[in-house]
Amino acid sequence: MLKSIISKVTLMLAATAFVVGAWGTSASANSMMKTHLVIQVSTDDPRTQMIALNNAVNVQKAIPGAVVEIVAYGPGLGMLTGASKQKDRVMSMALNEGISFSACGNTMKKVAKKSGKMPALIDGVKVVPAGVTRIMELQANGYAYVRP
Repeated sequence: MLKSIISKVTLMLAATAFVVGAWGTSASANSMMKTHLVIQVSTDDPRTQMIALNNAVNVQKAIPGAVVEIVAYGPGLGMLTGASKQKDRVMSMALNEGISFSACGNTMKKVAKKSGKMPALIDGVKVVPAGVTRIMELQANGYAYVRP
């Protein structure tokens, strides 16, 4: 009888340790997802681009210290060039608000092949080899994903 009670208590302790351990892991994963965000911009629609920029600012207001990266590729790359209507805002966000911007290297090469010159990016924008793989990399590292 004592052996049966000890077995049940041991089983309950093991189950409790498992649940607490799993909850602790889940809590840290959720914490990472809440503070790291990647936003995809792959359209040249000015309204959608503005929504993406607003999303980034709103997340940083709601979660101080949040890490936000906007990745632009395809037609969305235009948002990160000197010809963009959003140029001043993007530059301010990149240099003053800690929001990072990544331009797709594949899209830049395609534009250069068509136009004969590389697109002129706004100060503070970095180039990544491929926008889609950058998004995949960030998601694999726990970033939440938004596409407005």
